[in-house]
Amino acid sequence: MSWRDQLRKDSVPWLLETENPGIRYLALRDLMGTPVEDAELKSARRKAHKEGPIAKILSHMEPAGYWVRPGPGYNPKYRSIVWSLILLAQLGASAKEDARIVRACKYILDHNLTEGGQFTTMTSGAPSGTVDCLQGNICWALMELGYDHPRLKKAYEWMARTVTGDGVAPRTSKDAEIRYYAYKSGPLFACGVNGNLPCAWGGTKVLLAFGKWPARRRTPLIRKAMKRGVDFLLGIDPASAGYPTRDSSKPNRSWWKFGFPVFYVTDILQIAEALVGLNFGRDRRLSSTLDLIRSKQDPIGRWALEYDYKDKTWVDFGKLKQPNKWVTLRALRVLKAAG
Repeated sequence: MSWRDQLRKDSVPWLLETENPGIRYLALRDLMGTPVEDAELKSARRKAHKEGPIAKILSHMEPAGYWVRPGPGYNPKYRSIVWSLILLAQLGASAKEDARIVRACKYILDHNLTEGGQFTTMTSGAPSGTVDCLQGNICWALMELGYDHPRLKKAYEWMARTVTGDGVAPRTSKDAEIRYYAYKSGPLFACGVNGNLPCAWGGTKVLLAFGKWPARRRTPLIRKAMKRGVDFLLGIDPASAGYPTRDSSKPNRSWWKFGFPVFYVTDILQIAEALVGLNFGRDRRLSSTLDLIRSKQDPIGRWALEYDYKDKTWVDFGKLKQPNKWVTLRALRVLKAAG
């Protein structure tokens, strides 16, 4: 059965409409499998960068390469450099298409990446500002934007080491050269915000980033971290979202609200995105998750926007509870990758 046969009605033509060049570009690239050198795809990519969300976000960038104010740019949410780059990556922006993207990518490496490979939230540059969701999101975004810089090797090494625990001292070992910190508090995505328990939101971001790292560069350490991460996410039924929480309460309701964009809050659809990116789309442990994704389409094969950041980012992406091209694109990518 084709992935399009899983749809109640084929919604791909809806995504290919010319009124939204960004969606059209990504649908051609990711759903239609249009060759990179195809003239139609190149034209769509150029148009996506000159019109719509990508162009609007870049119009707010300061000449030095940051948004709103200089520094590591974790705040203000969700318009500073951290969030703007993550959003640009989700929109399909490319460093090859606009020199401003290159400038912004260089800026975040210069102001957020420490010598030890941690992306930090601290204006002082201290590595203690590292946390899995930030590390995974920025590593993923830079690779997705096409900014494959040699300095990212250290960032991926740190990220993998903190998953496995290899060579990392406890956070109480203040004098250790490589140690955990208050937020990145232990192996397997342990997070201080989550009561030092493994955080599946952070883990999902980390695995998304590993999925972008070229296979030829996946060292034994990185492969070990990938396996640990996959085993964690698939250690339960992802559709249940029953991952550890600091107060043993029910899972956050946001898990079941498919949205766009996706920042540190994670939905079940993004778990699937991370796992299919690592070629686990046909793993039987993901079957309930794929069933959940299919069940959320409307009678004509479209997915609704259930979680958003209205008036918080540079651009809004549709009305809540209404069919949404960005969410539909996310769902169709997963179904295609899962075969």
